[in-house]
Amino acid sequence: MEVKFYDKVDDALLKFAVIIAKSQGKWVFCKHKERNTYEIPGGHRENGESIEDAARRELCEETGAIKFDIKPLCVYSVTGKNRVNEQGNETFGMLFFADITEFETELHSEMERIALFSELPTDNWTYPLIQPILAKKYLEIENEN
Repeated sequence: MEVKFYDKVDDALLKFAVIIAKSQGKWVFCKHKERNTYEIPGGHRENGESIEDAARRELCEETGAIKFDIKPLCVYSVTGKNRVNEQGNETFGMLFFADITEFETELHSEMERIALFSELPTDNWTYPLIQPILAKKYLEIENEN
């Protein structure tokens, strides 16, 4: 599995939106109903949807966020076979950051619950070869600013 970062690619290549999110200084993770691991909110871009709209939709669906600020950070790509890429070819997504100030009282999605962590988890990631690298990239960007 290989993860790369880009400043920009053609918008049509962007298939995924992944959102590093915090709320009151804590990392926001999702726990899927069918898995015993934690994941960063995100998902597929739908036909006709901008990548920014996809990020907003996925953040709301997966975390129940109703008040938040969100901004794009960078483009990333993943090369290698995984659950969402059976061919293993290079796929592209946009990495975002969101600061969530208010959540709905219950989730209406495939997520069982959200979890707030003071520190990034060291294990138990749903996508352990991808998402920790995306979180590290967010930290690098944050430290540069």
